[in-house]
Formats: sequence, structure tokens, C-alpha cells
Amino acid sequence: MNEEKRGTSKVVLDTNVLLSALLWHQGKPRLIFRKVIEGSVRVFCCKEIIDELREILERDFNEPTELINQQISVVLAYAELIELSYFEKIVTEDPDDDIIMNCALSANADFVVSGDSHLLKLKYYRNIRIISPADFLNLSL
Repeated sequence: MNEEKRGTSKVVLDTNVLLSALLWHQGKPRLIFRKVIEGSVRVFCCKEIIDELREILERDFNEPTELINQQISVVLAYAELIELSYFEKIVTEDPDDDIIMNCALSANADFVVSGDSHLLKLKYYRNIRIISPADFLNLSL
């Protein structure tokens, strides 16, 4: 984890963390996103995560299209958008979570930050540490 030692961790935020950062002004996901804005954390995202984020904002939060576009724009302003170069089956209990892990592999990320129990159970995958927002904030980055 060379990036971690230099002070700029490479991170993939799970969709639930991105949602929380966008929709709630208080809370750990928002604090993480502030670190992204400040430049102490590099966030990576892929089209598939953005598509899922858009779908959830429409379906579960009934957000108007204009607001959804603004929210997506905020994420894209700070996240480094990459194309997936891995397509591994990793999370057998919830294959939809494979997108998050494949994005992390493709970005050569240090961390996946998630509140999803299926991902958190993994703890590590290859050199990627999978932790909760609270645990990520407790690291001395």
C-alpha cells in the first residue's frame, strides 16, 4: 500500500457510501467525501457504479432528473472515472457487489469503503482492504 504511506489513499466507495455522502450532510460518508475534496483521498469510480447510483436515486429516492444529474456531476468532479479491466466473480452471496470489487482491482485501490455486510465479510481481497466508513476515518491518513 504505497499510496497509503504517501498520504493519498486510493479508494473505491461503495454505492451506499456515495449515496450517504450526497444525501446526508452529517455522517461519516460525508466526512470521507470531504477528504476527497481536500485531496487527501483519491476516489475511483466506474460507469457501472455511476449507473447504479443513478438508478437508486431515481427508484428509491424519487429524485428529479435535474437533481440527480447535479449529484452525479459532484461525484464525477472528484472521482477518477475508470474502465473496468477485471470481471472476476468475487462476492458469491451478492454478485452485484462484484462491480465494486472489480472497480477496486481495476484502479489498483488500497481500500473499498462500504457498509455492505457481504463486502465487509471479505476484509481483504488481494491487496485491497475492505472497511466501513468509521474504520476508514479512524486510519491515520
